[in-house]
Order: sequence, then C-alpha cells, then structure tokens
Amino acid sequence: MNSFYEVFEKVKSYCLENGTIPEIGIKTWIDPLVPIDFKGSDAIFSVQTDFQKNIVMNSYANALKDAFFNVVGLNVDITINVESDEPEKIKVPTDAELEQKHAELEQSYKFANYDYTFDTFIEGRSNEFALACSKSVAKNCGSKAVPDYNPLFIYGPSGMGKTHLITAIANEVRKNHPDFNIVYVTSETFGSDLVSALNKSNISDFHDKYRNADILLIDDIQFFSGRERMQEEFFHTFYKLHQEGKQIVITSDKPPKELLTLEERLRTRFEGGLIADISSPDYETRLAIINRKSELLELKMPCEVAEFMANRLKSNIRQLEGAVVRLKALNHFAGSPITISMAQSVMRDVLADEQPIPITVEKIISEVSTVYGVSPDDLRSSKRSAQISTARKVAIYVVREITQMPLASIGTEFGGRDHSTIVYSVTSVNESMEKDSNLKNLVNDIIKNIKDKSKV
Repeated sequence: MNSFYEVFEKVKSYCLENGTIPEIGIKTWIDPLVPIDFKGSDAIFSVQTDFQKNIVMNSYANALKDAFFNVVGLNVDITINVESDEPEKIKVPTDAELEQKHAELEQSYKFANYDYTFDTFIEGRSNEFALACSKSVAKNCGSKAVPDYNPLFIYGPSGMGKTHLITAIANEVRKNHPDFNIVYVTSETFGSDLVSALNKSNISDFHDKYRNADILLIDDIQFFSGRERMQEEFFHTFYKLHQEGKQIVITSDKPPKELLTLEERLRTRFEGGLIADISSPDYETRLAIINRKSELLELKMPCEVAEFMANRLKSNIRQLEGAVVRLKALNHFAGSPITISMAQSVMRDVLADEQPIPITVEKIISEVSTVYGVSPDDLRSSKRSAQISTARKVAIYVVREITQMPLASIGTEFGGRDHSTIVYSVTSVNESMEKDSNLKNLVNDIIKNIKDKSKV
C-alpha cells in the first residue's frame, strides 16, 4: 500500500465486510472524510463541518481504530480537522427524502403517523380531566347530548393535544354511530365556508351543513375574534343545535372569559357547559410521549436519550414528537446507534423549525380587512368611508407594532401615503385604544391571531 488514501480504502472495505459500519454509514459519513496525513500512529482527516466531525467521532471512531489495527497492525488515533471557518449545519433529511433514497427503510416509517384516537393519546396530570371529559362526551353522544357537558370547551396553549382530543371524539363517535352527521372543522374553515356561501348567494347550503349536524366540533375558535358575521352565524348555529340537544365541542387557546372580542352571548353560552384545560406536560408525561412515539416508529430509543430529551424539550407535544421523528431519520441516515449527540443535533433542528414564519405586511392587511369586512385593496385605496378609514388606521398601527418598519416604508405599502399620514394613523389608534377598551381588545386580538398563525 503506497499511500494513506489506499490504506483508508482498505480500512473502509474492512469495516463494510465485517459489518462494523453499515453501507449507509460508509457512504454518508466515512466517504466524505479526506485523508490528509498518516504520521506514526496518527491518522489525520479533514471534513467540511463540525457536525460531520461529531458524528464520526461519536459513532464510528472505535470501528475505524479497530479496522486500522487489522489492516496495518497499529493502534491508531483518529484526528479530524474541520475545513470550514463557518461550519454549515447539515440538514437532517425528512422522512420522505429518506424513503426516496433508501427504499429498504419504507417499512420503518409505516407507523410514523398515527390516527388521533384516545388509544394514542398520552394521559398525564396536565390533561387527565380534559381526556376524561372527551371520553365521556364521545361515549354518551347519542340522540341527546349530556346537558352538563354541552358544550365541551377545551382550552390550552398550542401544541398541547387539543386537536388530538377533539379529533379523537369525532373518530370515536364515527365508530359508534356511523350514521351520524359529524361536522368537524377549524374556525378558519367555518369562515371560508361562510364567505364562499355569501359570495355565491347560497347561504342555505351553509346552514344545511352546520345546522343539521349531530355533533359539531370547532377547533381554534379564538380566530372568531373580531369577526362579527362569523360570530353571528355561529351563534344561531350554536343556538339551534343546543336547543335540539346536539353535542357541541370547541377548542381554544384560552378560556371563554378571556375571549374578550367574542360576543358576550357566545361567551356566556360557552361558560354554561363544561370547561376543561390542558397545560404543559410534566416530565413523566413527556417521557411517555417520547417512548410511545418511538414505539410507533419502531425506533430503539435508549433510556438515557429519552430522559435527556424529556428533560430539555418542555414546550409542547408537537415539539417532542417532531424530535423523535427526526431522530428516527438521522438514525437510519447515519446507520449507527442513537446517542445523546444525535439527540442534541435533532433538538437544535426542532427548535429552529419552531421559529415564527416571518409576518408580511400582506398578511397583516389581509387579517385586518377580514375583521372589518373590507378588501385589502380598500385599505390601500383613497376611499374614506368610516369603516374603511378605521380599518386602514388599525392596519397601519398593527404593521408598525409587529414589523417596526420605518414610517416611510409603511406609507409606501399603503398606496404611497406620506409620513405625516402614517404618524397620524398610529397616534390616532393609540389614543383611541386608551379610551375604548373594546377597540384595545380587538387590536390586541388581531395582533395575537396574526402572530399565532405565523407559528403554525
């Protein structure tokens, strides 16, 4: 063997033939190693990023040392230098990418996504009451809803399992009553259906869909805030179904009393039923969620790695499950046992993915125009009707509040208005909010809804 390159090729062949490093590991992590020098007992390589170096040193160094000993008869120390001054972060491949590249892994991902049922819901102290209420509603949902449980109002922060529970109720009712008319929608879908019906002058079809339900389930009702026509239609739908004893289930990010821009008559009716909250899962629940998701993915999760993740990912359930899915992907891509180092890398990716989607002026104008029942073009136009003028000033205020754009730039976004007009709009809304608590609540809800949607 005349060169370090040839020695390294023999070392790789040895690892592959003896199964100490699988083919996928060789191709992904070992082949990119560039042999630099072989001095005495030091084998020196280079790679592009710290991420590559860490994977090799943590997962393959011992196998490489053993191979070097068997090929050249020496105990070798592995040294890896990183070429890049600013290491780029290797993107952990998605399930779809892995499936495309490695067809043999297809069955491993068969159970990556599971149905939202009560069986797959992990119970803990943070959600046990909401789970019990949901099961009771699903079990007793018949020709008449249980009065004390109607409506069932489940609230809690995003990612805690509200959608899982409300979908599990729908699935259970469908299983027990296949003839039932089950209507399960998000508040956004309800609003879209209403707008479509109004545009087509076909409101009767809208009423037929929602007011003839045997059970109506509405997810994320907080997005009704400030939308008067949606609230009006929902109130009459709610009233009809409730009078007929049909079950209604609602989820929200906060309790009824805090939905300040919902009509009082809606809030009082929500409070007349059963209210159940879901809070952040405790350590035991987080650990159970990680282990359950690993089971469904057929992933052999070491106890110490599961505990490491449960101790550090405390935000929500989606975060935990996303980390396990990414760990499954990296495990197959690396072709080596799961380590805490691997867990650290996927947790960084999950946390990075949870950064809010940038909020554009267009999104803000769209949200405000929907709340006020005008078009985005109206807000940019020279029209001066009271409704359009108020909506325009609120939109300008919200743009300034969320984006902190220069006033001149905001003016450009609103049809080329000058600096003084923008200053006047921001000042006017600010002063009006100090005097009018309803306006203050409405503007705050608009800002919150826009920010919440950026996290989806």
